[in-house]
Amino acid sequence: MKIRKFDVLINSKLKPFKKTIKVDSDKSLSIRSFLIGSISQNISNVKNILESEDVKSAILACKKLGVKIQKISHGHYKIYGKGLGSLFIKKKSILNFGNSGTLARLLIGILSTTPDIEIIVSGDRSLNKRNMKELISLMNKFGATFIPQKKYFFPLKLISSKFPVGINYEAGVSAQLKSAVIFSGLNSYGITTIEEKISSRDHTENLLMKNHEVVKVKKERGKKIIKVLGKKKLNQININVSGDPSSAAFFTTLALLNPNSFIKIKNVGLNPTRTGFYRILKKQKANLKFVNLKKKNNEVIGDIIAQSSTLKSIKTAPNMYASTTDEYLLLFLIAGLQKGTSTFKGISDLANKESSRAYEMKKILNQIGIRCILKKSEITIFGKGLIDATNKNIIVENLGDHRIAMCAFLLGVLTNAKTYIKNFETVYTSSPSFLNIMKTLGAKFEIKK
Repeated sequence: MKIRKFDVLINSKLKPFKKTIKVDSDKSLSIRSFLIGSISQNISNVKNILESEDVKSAILACKKLGVKIQKISHGHYKIYGKGLGSLFIKKKSILNFGNSGTLARLLIGILSTTPDIEIIVSGDRSLNKRNMKELISLMNKFGATFIPQKKYFFPLKLISSKFPVGINYEAGVSAQLKSAVIFSGLNSYGITTIEEKISSRDHTENLLMKNHEVVKVKKERGKKIIKVLGKKKLNQININVSGDPSSAAFFTTLALLNPNSFIKIKNVGLNPTRTGFYRILKKQKANLKFVNLKKKNNEVIGDIIAQSSTLKSIKTAPNMYASTTDEYLLLFLIAGLQKGTSTFKGISDLANKESSRAYEMKKILNQIGIRCILKKSEITIFGKGLIDATNKNIIVENLGDHRIAMCAFLLGVLTNAKTYIKNFETVYTSSPSFLNIMKTLGAKFEIKK
């Protein structure tokens, strides 16, 4: 069912709060659970799945590929795995990934080495603007073909490899590309080897590591080496998905910046490849800590406690990008609302997200008088402190970018700027509980349909 469009108007400042909350489940783990369950043997049991639009797109895509998925209760699903190489769809069918770049890259990784796939791959207006050149280049190495050639934007025709053979890949900062290679390698002949110098999200490896004869991970001379032994069987998975650290980051930011405020966020995934945002903030003297830590399915889970803090200006090096990708917009917001000059390097990949994120965030900060200098891979923000922007307006057009929409919401309730965010329904792609949690914290806003 299609989400009805709506806008949000904010014209009121947030008061101090002291709350304990839970956030939406992890989107990355939810999507991967359905994909891995679909190509595994037997029945996979997954609980606390995020029921957002991106995850619904994953469920629909898997069903279209012949996978039986049974909903037991809210967030609880059984996936009747078809096994490696067994996904099937009629030729010339259209497979739509919605707004999800994660789903697009990972499922194309699977389909590129699945026999007899010849389909059109596409997405929504936002996803169809995202450059897939690197993904296409990697899948070409496995023998997959994309038509028309030298076109790097959806829609595209995908023809899977007739004889896929494992490749050697030196990973960059993109966990999605790394995961696509792992998935392609699973159904290729021989061994696919991935060398990773900068750690990126490792949920795919973690979910697959119980298959000791299929995926092997080791550290070697400062690098992580992943070996995927192709054409073997995968065991079913059983997972209870933790809270999303990227969703938690928004409410952590509110508690840090809003005077006399405190928050505890329970049962959050705190995988070290996802906590760069929190590590940066601790260096900036944030009153922030993780408690009740435990490990399940190779993933660290715990609670986040944060309270109002006076933060220092921020300087990040390029090597922080991989573990902070989704939270850079929040760091830009924090930089603008703290005194001092902050610089963020190595951010060029933000231009290839749901929107050109650094550029759009610069536009929003400019609207409330915060100066920014943006270059291709670097932004400098001249922070003004927690300003009163009562006489300023923030207007966010329909960008199809959930994180831009949520950041603009935070700016509105923190600075009292009159804030109008168009097509706020895009937030349902990742965080359907966002507005309800904001109400719990005391935020006041109007829904405009």
